Amino acid sequence: MSTTQSIERSISVHHAPGSLGDRFAFAFCKLLRFGADVFFQKRYIHRAVVLETVAAVPGLVGAMLQHLRSLRVMRGRADMVKALMDESENERMHLMAFVALCKPSLFERLLVLTVQGVFFNFFFVLYLVSPATAHRLVGYFEEEAVVSYSRFLAEIEAGRIENTEIPAFARDYWQLGEDARLRELVMAVRHDEAEHRDVNHGFANTPDAL
Repeated sequence: MSTTQSIERSISVHHAPGSLGDRFAFAFCKLLRFGADVFFQKRYIHRAVVLETVAAVPGLVGAMLQHLRSLRVMRGRADMVKALMDESENERMHLMAFVALCKPSLFERLLVLTVQGVFFNFFFVLYLVSPATAHRLVGYFEEEAVVSYSRFLAEIEAGRIENTEIPAFARDYWQLGEDARLRELVMAVRHDEAEHRDVNHGFANTPDAL
């Protein structure tokens, strides 16, 4: 199998819903996907700015609750806490990169305040009730993120979105070359999302360890 074929297969991974929690997570994710598609349509950079402000929430919430659980049960969970905190920071860097390329409207900023506030509390409660379902939900979110960034990439490659310059900090963070532009940034972010997808589906597959 060629390297290209391996990459494409990793990009197109989907976890089929099995349990009731899986089906709830999948349906909820598709509902939010529909809303995002209707609101943003093909405004991919603005879509990324708003959604990445929410995408950084699950890792932070999961890390916080796993840290507190470690204190309660007096058992180490350092690897998991670090993985989730790294995920949250990585999503924040996605936001910083894209917000440098566009100016969110006042309505989008208000939308961020509302959606982030509602989602934080929703996800916090969901994680308390069922960590496995919470991680499965994030896995499905990341599946959809991979799809969105793949479509974003297709628009750039077709010339319908300008392949603009990107900030120097983004090239440094993702270790991109000096000639890297928006196309390379989107590819790097898509790769991140695919990794987050696999990590969260992996956590959801081991509920007893949560």
